[in-house]
Amino acid sequence: MNPSVDHDLCIGCGVCADVCPDVFEIGDDGLAHVKAGADCEGAGCCQEAADSCPTQAISL
Repeated sequence: MNPSVDHDLCIGCGVCADVCPDVFEIGDDGLAHVKAGADCEGAGCCQEAADSCPTQAISL
């Protein structure tokens, strides 16, 4: 599973980083980013983060 964030859709609400902080973070640009080397499968929260995104900016 390789998560990605569509920065055209992301509003920087931070829900993904709250739900799955081992994989997602809010960058200096105010938008969500996937952390380098993040292990989505090991974290076990990527699907919940994607489902929680209000703009559906996360794809898995």
